[in-house]
Formats: sequence, C-alpha cells, structure tokens
Amino acid sequence: MLFGHNSNVEARGTTYHVQTEDRGTTNALIDTTVYFNGRVLHRRTNNYFDLLPLNPGREQALKVRLDEQHRAVVEELRTGALHLALPREEKAATSSAEPATAPATGVLALELINAKTWLTGKRALLQIVVRNEARQAVGDATVITRVDGAAEATQFSAKTGASGQAQFEFDMPRLAGGEPALVIEASKGNARGHLRFQLRGKPRVPSAG
Repeated sequence: MLFGHNSNVEARGTTYHVQTEDRGTTNALIDTTVYFNGRVLHRRTNNYFDLLPLNPGREQALKVRLDEQHRAVVEELRTGALHLALPREEKAATSSAEPATAPATGVLALELINAKTWLTGKRALLQIVVRNEARQAVGDATVITRVDGAAEATQFSAKTGASGQAQFEFDMPRLAGGEPALVIEASKGNARGHLRFQLRGKPRVPSAG
C-alpha cells in the first residue's frame, strides 16, 4: 500500500503546501515536495532500498520513515530552518495590501471516469480527470483522495498528467461509523475542486462541489 501526507504550513506570513509520497517499490523513494501557489520550491528525496522486499513489519517501518520525513520538512518550514525564496512576482503580490492584487480563485471540475465500477470488493481503483472552467484538461494538478470516517487515516495524492488524468489504486480501509465518505480534491495554484461519495450502502455517482 502506498502512503502519503499533505499539509498546508503557515510560515512568516506565507502558506506553503507540503506533500510527501511513497513512489512505490519500483522506485523505492520517499519524495517530499514544497509548493507555493503550485510552484515547486523544494524537493527532498530518500530511498528505502534497505526495506525491500516489503513485508508487514517493513511496511510499518516505511510508514514511520515517511511520517518522520514529512514532519521534519514541516517543522523546518515553521521554525525557519528551511528558508525558501519566493518567486519575485509572487512575493510582490503577497506583500501588497490591495485585495485587487490577489489572484482570483478558480474552479476545477473533477470527473471520476469509472464512477460506476471504481469499487470491486474492497479494492478501489479511481480514474480521475481534472478540467478547468473552459473544460480543458489541467495537467500538473495535485489530486488528493481520502476516506473520511475510516478507522485509520487514509490519504493518497498524485499529480495529473498532460491529459489531466490521475489514477489511484488501494484497499478500502475499515469504516468506523458516522457518515463515511470518499473525498477527492484537486488543486492547482488557487484553483480548487472536489468530489464526494457517501459510502452508505451502494456508492452513488458523486457530484461536483
């Protein structure tokens, strides 16, 4: 199973997005990326060849290692140990007091291509396409999927390709009650969009939010 984290971090008046992903056993890499308004400002990568082949115990060790790498980058941002220079034009925009200089928030349209067949038994396969308001495919968007109401926090992330598509495959976690839901979110710069499945009984085709 692939692990991952996404966090928004406030540091010195600036909000950064920190994403840490397990790149899978083919690459055996833990990759942490720091974004500002969709731009990559910092990347930290460490391999875990020493944990291959994975077994339950080593998977747990991998999760701990990934958690620690994500936490370290977040803390370095918050404390100033990791100082990142903002792009000049973005720095000028964020320092301006005029609301009119702030970038407009856009809307992303998400579609689950296999909406009727995404869940087979306990195995989920999500095929997602992200488009902008003009219905054009959006590449390099960050897509996050998570299961709200799961017994254990479960979240995955991926980037869309040039065709605007991203894919996730994972085992559905045990649900802990309440109103469990499968949530899919996408972002690029200041544009946002999401889908939500209620997981009561037979899942319904989601609607854009």
